[in-house]
Amino acid sequence: MLNLSSLKVSLDQLAHQDIFVGTSSWKYPGWIGQLYQSSRYEHRGKFSKSRFQDSCLEEYSEIFSTVCVDASYYRFPSEKHLATLAEKVPSTFRFAHKVTDSITIKNFPALKRHGKFAGLANPCYLNSDIFLKSFLSPLAPHREQTGLIIFEFSHFYPRDYRYGREFVSDLDSFLATLPTKEWDFGVEIRNASLLQKPYFDTLERHSVAHVYNQWQRMPDLADQLKLHWPNPENSPTGCRLLLKRGRNYNRAVESFAPYDQTKEVQENVRHASASLIRDRKEKASGRRTYIYANNRLEGNALATIEAILALVDNQDLSTLPPEASP
Repeated sequence: MLNLSSLKVSLDQLAHQDIFVGTSSWKYPGWIGQLYQSSRYEHRGKFSKSRFQDSCLEEYSEIFSTVCVDASYYRFPSEKHLATLAEKVPSTFRFAHKVTDSITIKNFPALKRHGKFAGLANPCYLNSDIFLKSFLSPLAPHREQTGLIIFEFSHFYPRDYRYGREFVSDLDSFLATLPTKEWDFGVEIRNASLLQKPYFDTLERHSVAHVYNQWQRMPDLADQLKLHWPNPENSPTGCRLLLKRGRNYNRAVESFAPYDQTKEVQENVRHASASLIRDRKEKASGRRTYIYANNRLEGNALATIEAILALVDNQDLSTLPPEASP
């Protein structure tokens, strides 16, 4: 059973040090009885799913100080939607946003949701004018509540790029047009072969985070940290705990839904995350840190976060596995 009062204290202390820890999305009925009280969403004596979907962010923000908004990946955020989110949370709350895939997909997959563009090259790929106007501009009134802005690049295939240096060159040109000193930007990639010096140097040059992602076809979090430890004096730090290496999304959903309990502990991921948080706490300077846990890593993101914070608070990192320490 989650200890919400203790969890809130730990999360608040971290937020005061510019370390924001939260979950990927928040509208999970499986969290009722853990984070959410069903009585708050009753209508005429019955649980109202629509009331829950519309209002549970308020209760979420009573404990957490940040959340990663997945919806922005599928459509450009409207001013009305952003205003609705902002009014439900405290002024100190920070939303991370995944940038709409119209900016980050080089060639659209042949999927129905892409409509007439399915299977075609994306004419808006890394178009900074469109990004600044359609994505960043609506966020401007809510800048103080905006956290990490994540450019999530799907796995690239030979059709997209023959060589990794071609992507790095395109990324370099794109990032050069962005206000990277004024906003927190991060890049999340899904090709392990890109995790090399030219990629990291490009991000460092533009003060943009590499978003460490525990994901099915990427090196484990500890291995990514070993390849390149973040430099908070120059760039924000971003981390997303998504999937066990080797496990795909559909298998995780089948195994873990409705996300009401931990089904499979990922001990090394917990240790690596704790190591990252402890390092940020000890250095206590530089730009902000954002860490988000997904239900599909272990089965319940709330319990994952509670376990990670327990490691941060109670365990000397000298006892952690070598691959999980800076």
